[in-house]
Amino acid sequence: MTKLDLKHELAQLYAPSAKEVSVVEVPPLNYIMVDGAGDPNTSAEYQQAVEALYGLAYTVKFACKKQLGTDYVVPPLEGLWWVPDMAEFSVDAKGAWQWTMLIMQPAPVTAELVAASLAEARRKKPSPAQDKIRFETYLEGLCVQIMHLGPYAAEAPTIARLHAFAAEHGYALAGKHHEIYLGDPRRTAPDKLKTVLRQPVRR
Repeated sequence: MTKLDLKHELAQLYAPSAKEVSVVEVPPLNYIMVDGAGDPNTSAEYQQAVEALYGLAYTVKFACKKQLGTDYVVPPLEGLWWVPDMAEFSVDAKGAWQWTMLIMQPAPVTAELVAASLAEARRKKPSPAQDKIRFETYLEGLCVQIMHLGPYAAEAPTIARLHAFAAEHGYALAGKHHEIYLGDPRRTAPDKLKTVLRQPVRR
């Protein structure tokens, strides 16, 4: 049985350069996702959301392998971050952040499979965050992105560089700040973390 690895199949989206900003067209992709608000470093809601997402992601993976004969590497955790007025978005005001945490799902995964897996996840390990999870197609479209190397708290200069590139090339920011977490902060030294930083834009 072949094991899919969407990070490799979509390398242009998940393995950008850390040296240069790139422009990409992101196609419609399916995700399991959950919304929330508040500082991810201190919010119990955030921790519950991430745990529930991972629990469901692995339940879906095993169901997909058993029922459809398709195995795959569970894709990385991703986050959309914003405030009502993005002109006021600041890494120093995390308490004001709103967020959607999400994990991409491969094409064979259907809404029905996710619903059945969610019921199974609830039975095994119930969580209040499970009631907020949904399966949805997200279309991001035209974006600029770059790989950030190092701690999450040190992202600000890389984000500024991303925004500056957009402005210099005639793009306007359009949409939510997007991060893709390729490292596990529980097992990886902060200076070794890799995070894709992506920003939707329009011409």
